[in-house]
Amino acid sequence: MIITSRRAAAATASTLVLTVALTACGRDDGDAGSGGTDDAGTQVSEGPATGTVEVWAMGTEGELLPELAEQFEADNPDVTVEVTPVPWESAVQKINTAMATGEVPDVLQAGTTLMSGFVELGGLAETPDSIDSEAFFPGAWDTTVVDGTSYGVPWYVETRVLYYRTDLAEQAGVDEPQTWDELKEFAAGMQDAGAEHGIALQTNGDGTALMYFPFYWQAGGEIVDDAGEFTLADDAQVEALDFYSSFMADGLAPQTLVEDEKVQDFIDGELGAFVSGPWERSNLLTTAGDDFADKFAVTALPPDEQAASFIGGSNLAVTAEAANPDAAWKFVEFATDPEVQVDWFEISNDLPAVQASWDDEALAGDESLAVYGEALETARSTPALPTWSEIEHELNLVIEQVVNGQLEPEEAAQQMQDAATSIGDGLG
Repeated sequence: MIITSRRAAAATASTLVLTVALTACGRDDGDAGSGGTDDAGTQVSEGPATGTVEVWAMGTEGELLPELAEQFEADNPDVTVEVTPVPWESAVQKINTAMATGEVPDVLQAGTTLMSGFVELGGLAETPDSIDSEAFFPGAWDTTVVDGTSYGVPWYVETRVLYYRTDLAEQAGVDEPQTWDELKEFAAGMQDAGAEHGIALQTNGDGTALMYFPFYWQAGGEIVDDAGEFTLADDAQVEALDFYSSFMADGLAPQTLVEDEKVQDFIDGELGAFVSGPWERSNLLTTAGDDFADKFAVTALPPDEQAASFIGGSNLAVTAEAANPDAAWKFVEFATDPEVQVDWFEISNDLPAVQASWDDEALAGDESLAVYGEALETARSTPALPTWSEIEHELNLVIEQVVNGQLEPEEAAQQMQDAATSIGDGLG
């Protein structure tokens, strides 16, 4: 399995703030299609797709999607799919501008953490009832839901697991950790086997909260309750902050993680384990060579009260001003068909968001992929709130202060709650 490092660019793009206001004008290019929304919600007609479907896809997906689009065109002879590749670094600005001017595509690829911002601009159509939410990993579907309504469909997913040096683990006599206590013992064992640090966890900067939140969820925490109220100042937060920061305090993890050095340190045996997503395998093998595959493995993050990891990836959404919404939704339904999801995995190495696709031998026959499949069953997303990027920034700073010993977990938990409630959810 080869998964490229393009996910890092996607993660960076997902932290950008959406700032352009939406105006009430639409694209009129004469394409066929009369779907759209009415009082009954989004409807999709029977029969094949017709007309032109304009799709914007990001990064490598944008470069590879035409191959999949050819299959859709073969199944629908009267449709043409026009794919525009968009670099991740300019995606948010390009989409914002398109929504402000009404010059939008029919379908766009949206990073999971960007959905709420596009919805706030009024730029996305509601998901048709004909699409079965139960077909997808629950955490993936949640990323499409803003204020109780879905505005897209999960396309591909990623989640975070524990990468570890198998040779060091064997030398230390430690097995894959199954509990939090065993994770501490595992990291200590890696140091006993010669690693300078047993594990690496993010300690500052963008993405720190995304690395940390699985531990909070594992401790039984919830970012918001069923009523939509923030619940960050609870016992689970204190427990998770204490546990997370203890790796750095005890010298098991570097006090400051230098991301650019992580892969090489792991290859050199100076780092025993780290937490990351599926793209990291490609980074390791590109740097160290294919023979290095025998020296590391992946395992799911161990639970405390429950299993949890972070789920990311991208969704496919139809724009509110799409010229051909009917054919657009048919393309989305095609791209998320279980068999087509397997085809797309073989084209792109993107992990399927549809659970049934994981029964295919292309995925089920790979032990390392099975670890991701297991983790995805309980992986979760941060809330789809228009203000989440602002809240996350404040939480990053609080976590960094705990790691540096400047804040006690109890005080930090209250600061997290105060920051989130002060900013608000942006849904009013």
